[in-house]
This record gives sequence, structure tokens and C-alpha cells, in this order.
Amino acid sequence: MGVRWSRCGSALALLQPGMAAGRRRHQAAENGNGEDGADDDSLNGLDRQEDIAQFPYVEFTGRDSITCPTCQGTGRIPSEQVNKLVALIPYSDQRLQPQRTKLYVVLSAVVCLLASALVAFFLFPRSVVVVDNGIRSVTVQFDHSGTRVLMNMTSSLNFSNSNFFSVLVSSLSCQVLYMKTVVGTQQLDNVITIKPLSMTQVNYTVSVEIGDSAPYVYFFCTMPSIKVHNIVVSMQTSVKTSNMVRSAQNTLEAYRYIDCGTNSTYHQPPHWHWHHLPTHPLAATPLQPDLLPSQGSLKEPGTPIS
Repeated sequence: MGVRWSRCGSALALLQPGMAAGRRRHQAAENGNGEDGADDDSLNGLDRQEDIAQFPYVEFTGRDSITCPTCQGTGRIPSEQVNKLVALIPYSDQRLQPQRTKLYVVLSAVVCLLASALVAFFLFPRSVVVVDNGIRSVTVQFDHSGTRVLMNMTSSLNFSNSNFFSVLVSSLSCQVLYMKTVVGTQQLDNVITIKPLSMTQVNYTVSVEIGDSAPYVYFFCTMPSIKVHNIVVSMQTSVKTSNMVRSAQNTLEAYRYIDCGTNSTYHQPPHWHWHHLPTHPLAATPLQPDLLPSQGSLKEPGTPIS
């Protein structure tokens, strides 16, 4: 039987039968039998090293183990590869199981959700509110040769931007209709840029011409016996707004009472009608007979009261 030696915990070598015993007998014959046991042990150690060195390195791996590709089973690596190789840490190592892992994961998730909510809140597009602010002024001219009425109507719109970013009013178009006939149009592009969280007023002027489609309007507006020459026109306004996310369009429609007999500068609220005027409480109170003036006290219009 041979002797098996283990190298690096996994290598085994087989010695030839009788080689170690023959060498020990040869050394004993030369040195005599008077040597102590310590010399025999040292010789035996040298014999073992020499015998092992004569055999190549053989590694026996079981079914449940593989050869380490880094150290080739020797248990050592070259010193020049120390900074190039990655150490293998057991899965059960405590360094891989920090105590606050769950806390860090929860905090990271909360921070990400909070950041997403803030970004969505500030960048979420909101609608731009457009309010018709009525007519600012009306300029009237007459073409006596062509029996036409020429008017310049200046209207205003109020824009309210509730977004946290600027909004561009890309276009503004308006058309004026009289008796379902278009008598004036206006088109504006790149009107204004509304700043974040602000309100802006935009004035625009529409040129109106009423003539061939309704020639009686000229005679009505120039009739001196009529004090107030009111006509009703319909204004249809379309506004397009755009921002970095989307575009939107608002359409407004209003009816206007216009005095075509003279120039006027006033503020007329949208959808203004006579029956919408406020009524004073005394106007709804029936008059008592004793409060009515006598017939002799009435004066003609324009007569000074004594």
C-alpha cells in the first residue's frame, strides 16, 4: 500500500511502494543504530518532501465541488493580481445583510413618489381661462356716396393663466355678423405670451362695414329724428393657446348693442341686454295718485323749470 498526502486541502499524491522504507534503511545503515529519534524524524520529513516533489500535482474534486478558476486549486494568487480580482463573499456574511436595508428602501420609495408628485403638480397643464370683457370703444363713419356705415369696434379679452409655466396666445380670430351676414373679420397671430400665474388683457379692433347687405342701416343710423341709433351685432371670437404640453382653443359668442349714429367710448359688458339692467326698488313701487303732478305743472322738454 502507498501513502497519501494532502496538498492545499484538496490535492492527494500516491507514493511508490517501498521507496520511503528503503531510504530509511539505507540512512540507518550509514549512521548506525546509535542516533536518537529526533534525527530519524527529521530524515523522515525530508524523505517525504522529496518523494512528494517527484509526483505531479493531482486534484481530486467531488461531485459537489469545482476547481477555483482564480488560484487553480493552490489556494494562492499572484501578488500582481491582487487589485484585479474580486473576492467572493459568502451569502451568509453579515456585511451583505445591513440592519437598515428595509428603511433605506422605504425612504427611497417615498422620496421618489414625492418627487414625482411635485413634478406632476407643477407641470400638469391647466386650462387658460378666457373671459370676454366687452367693447371698449366704437368709431362710426358714413360713406354718403355708397350709403355705407363704417365702424371700428375695439373689444377686450381677459386671460387668466393658472399654470406654473408661460402660455402663448398663438392666434385670435373674430368675425362680426349682422342679421346672419358677416360684416367684419379680424385675424391676429402670436398675440401675447402670458406669464405663469398671471392675468393679461388683450385689446383688438374689428373693422365693420354695413352697406349692400343691409342698405336700410345707413338711413336708420343717419336719421336725425332718432336720438339713439342702436343696432345689434353678433361677435364670434376664437382664441388658440399653446404651451409646452398641449394646445387648446376657446370660442366665445356675444351680442352687442351699438349706437351707430355717433362715436362712443364706453365699456359694455358681454351679453348686455336691456332686460338685464338692474331695477331700482322705487321703480317697482306703484305711484300714489296724490304724488302725481298736476297737468298744469308739466313742461315741454327743454323748457326751464321756474
